[in-house]
Amino acid sequence: MIGEKGQIFIAMILYMAVVIGIGLHYARRAGESSSNYLIGGRSLGPWITAMGAEASDMSGWLLMGLPGVAYWYGLSDAVWTAIGLLIGTYLNWLFVSKRLRNYTVIAGNSITIPDFFSNRFKENKKVLMTIAAFFILVFFTVYAASCLVTMGKLFSTLFDIKYQYMMIAGAIFVVCYTYIGGFLAESASDFMQGVVMFFSLVVVLIAGTTAAGGIQAIMENVQQIPGFFEFFGIAQPTMAEGIQQLDAGGRPLFGDAAPYGLLTVISTLSWGLGYFGMPQVLLKFMAIKNPQSLKMSRRIATVWCAISLFAAVSIGIIGRSLYPNVFLTQSSAENIFILISTSFFIPIIAGVVMAGILAATISSSDSYLLIAASAFSKNIFHGLLKKDASDKTILYCTRITLLVIALLSMVIALDENSVIFTVVSFAWAGFGATFGPAMIFSLFWKRMTRSGAIAGMLSGGGMVFLWKLVLKPMGGIFGIYELFPAFVVSCIFIIIVSVLSREPEESIVQEFEAARQVSSGR
Repeated sequence: MIGEKGQIFIAMILYMAVVIGIGLHYARRAGESSSNYLIGGRSLGPWITAMGAEASDMSGWLLMGLPGVAYWYGLSDAVWTAIGLLIGTYLNWLFVSKRLRNYTVIAGNSITIPDFFSNRFKENKKVLMTIAAFFILVFFTVYAASCLVTMGKLFSTLFDIKYQYMMIAGAIFVVCYTYIGGFLAESASDFMQGVVMFFSLVVVLIAGTTAAGGIQAIMENVQQIPGFFEFFGIAQPTMAEGIQQLDAGGRPLFGDAAPYGLLTVISTLSWGLGYFGMPQVLLKFMAIKNPQSLKMSRRIATVWCAISLFAAVSIGIIGRSLYPNVFLTQSSAENIFILISTSFFIPIIAGVVMAGILAATISSSDSYLLIAASAFSKNIFHGLLKKDASDKTILYCTRITLLVIALLSMVIALDENSVIFTVVSFAWAGFGATFGPAMIFSLFWKRMTRSGAIAGMLSGGGMVFLWKLVLKPMGGIFGIYELFPAFVVSCIFIIIVSVLSREPEESIVQEFEAARQVSSGR
């Protein structure tokens, strides 16, 4: 008879086999050209576009990081983050998706984000493209590391095997199928993974609510913790040497609730700003076959996002009611989804639910690795170093770069005490501030100049590092999430430098107007 862990393992192996099968199915088409490998030949339908964008965006952070924050600090931090993400999701689909899809075709048929920025401003010296590619390499390497942390925690928790071994095994799996199938495999599997993630969140939410005695029982339980179930207050676990303390009865100790003021709310809501600069989401916009289908994609994505975020936050709250003293560090709290799943489902079903975490992680890490690899091969290697490189050479370079980036991400992910939410928040801020303002102004302000774009990217990306590493430790007003001030600074630099520099060439303005007219349906 196969034991419980064996059944969970079998269910997850079957899921992984399906993902590998998808990669093999698309291997031939992916190898035909770099365009097919990197953007799928702009052939995606509305459902795959929507589910692929959301699944690749949310990652294991949705099933482990966000519930972990809710378990540790309570409602406020998690729910305001979720609200900001939901608003950002909708606005990105509403305003950016169609304009970007059409503009990338008009601007030299751009197939990467650095390509688009470079072609948008018709630069001869590829400075803007190089800057964009560099930031993608840096932040996506960090992002991919967060996914590997998720896989390491998942497998080590389930099977009691050393974290580092499990993290490396997960990385090898993701690299193999992304290496083989490219963007089409990634997008098709992301659709399936979006379905699995949604199913996992909903069934765990229902099972946890039932086990905890219903909504009223959960509310009565968690409201005893100061600040835990408040929108404008936050729980404060009583810590000693990084571990939450327990009273004589084994109950977790909390201090008085800390205030969650308006500035903190604005800071947390600013997570939504990140969407405007997320390459993995923007690339899905660029890859859809029919721009008119984006309206349907927007509806699908928004509904998926709303239900999934609600479920993730709720699972963290329910987890504190069910298991108040099981997780005594913030890092370990990110395992609450795993604990509920393995406690209330038969092993084979628990394995399917655990595949939801695996799905979330795979769907993101494959996107991160592929986009980062393309940033080097297409934009640095081909754009700067070897302009006469053949398409096959570019494809080969992409795959080699993918392996190198995966190795760097594995090095970053070696620390098993890494907090997924923290790692993701830094990379999210980096992309949001570096590319978000530049993308919005590029699409909607024809007076924007190449110099303004360069200034915006450098100031936004640089401010993320400055705020996170230098200013934020000072506390007070500097304690806000680095994305918000960096985003504002980037916008200011874009406007000022663009106004002070020479107006764009007529050919640039004509392309801008062409994109605007196509997107407005005229």
